[in-house]
Amino acid sequence: MSRIDVVRQAMVEAMKAKDKQRKDALSMLLSALKNFEIDKKDHTPITDEEADTVVKKELRQTQETFEQAPADRTDIKEEATFRIAVYKEFAPEDMGVDQIKEIISGVLTELGIETPTAADKGKIMKVLMPKVKGKADGKVVNETLAAMMK
Repeated sequence: MSRIDVVRQAMVEAMKAKDKQRKDALSMLLSALKNFEIDKKDHTPITDEEADTVVKKELRQTQETFEQAPADRTDIKEEATFRIAVYKEFAPEDMGVDQIKEIISGVLTELGIETPTAADKGKIMKVLMPKVKGKADGKVVNETLAAMMK
């Protein structure tokens, strides 16, 4: 069953339970997934990897909404917090720092670099990022690599 079907089924269950807030959050996620599928140039169904990317993007945007909301707008913050909780149910688990270090070590071996320096960072990231795309936060990957360079 595709991610769109899973989200649609959860939305139907929320409607049956008369949980309007959850239904609205799932509706927004479903809309984002469908729009991505419609916008694809090859008109093929959305893959799990693409769905993960869309869900993570929605999570990130909702987190930004939460962070940028004025302190006195508790309604916006509460809604964003609820949506984040709902979206996390459908988001893949990010890689941990240890897993990222393992992949970085593999990339260093592949490139023949024993002790990475700042000059090697671009070369390393070019090979590393496709391997962790959609599985790890780029910021965490960057910080982990920087820590290994010291």
